[in-house]
Amino acid sequence: MEGQEKRHRGIKDWKTAPKEPIVMSTVENLRVLYEDNHIIAVNKRNSDIIQSDISGDTTLCETVKQYVKWKFNKPGLAFIGTVHRLDRPVSGIVLYARTTKALNRLSNMFKYREVQKTYWAVVKGVPEPAEGTIINHLWKDEKQNKTFAFAEAKPDRKESELSYKVVGAGDNYTFVEVYPKTGRHHQIRATLASLDCPIKGDIKYGSRRTNDNASIHLHARKIEFMHPVKKEPITIIAPPPEDPLWDEFLKISMNL
Repeated sequence: MEGQEKRHRGIKDWKTAPKEPIVMSTVENLRVLYEDNHIIAVNKRNSDIIQSDISGDTTLCETVKQYVKWKFNKPGLAFIGTVHRLDRPVSGIVLYARTTKALNRLSNMFKYREVQKTYWAVVKGVPEPAEGTIINHLWKDEKQNKTFAFAEAKPDRKESELSYKVVGAGDNYTFVEVYPKTGRHHQIRATLASLDCPIKGDIKYGSRRTNDNASIHLHARKIEFMHPVKKEPITIIAPPPEDPLWDEFLKISMNL
């Protein structure tokens, strides 16, 4: 009963009620992409939350703790350290540390931009030019939980940098690879919106309608880094959600 009440509250707190059932990650359906004694990477569902919010839903970090406890038959809760975050409606790779040593080293790697990230985005419109690097200055409206991009620097704005490349197009949407250098709040969403190319389903940043499952078409596709303990290069790739547009993106990527 408690779990059902939690789920009910979580669904009620969506800004627009999803038309499709909301499926969150659990110990039973957790999609593990990579794991060893030091780190674990999972493929986040669009509905998973990284940090606690008013919905009361279980965080992905908590689910990963329960998974490690179950898999390795640990007597107490396992240590899982959050290294970085994805917005709730975004899918893809989330990397966690299993030891404090790995957490400290990974946190520094993200801080000093030693981790290469690749995102996939399905957008309305066509970015001009088709490939480029954008440096802008982002200001966050705390009340709206929304970020605005500006060309000019000001004390209350944070510099943001990303590169992007158009890799293909469908009948109504364009497929874009994005390579963020910084990790600002809603950086990719706000920057693509500033190009008049909002991400499909992202009504906060200009999309005309939501996706039926409350997701947006932004996916953390690939992450590349040096293992924090083994000192070996690691590349992790996350399959996108099952969806006709993501299927089309996959076909295009295989021919690149």
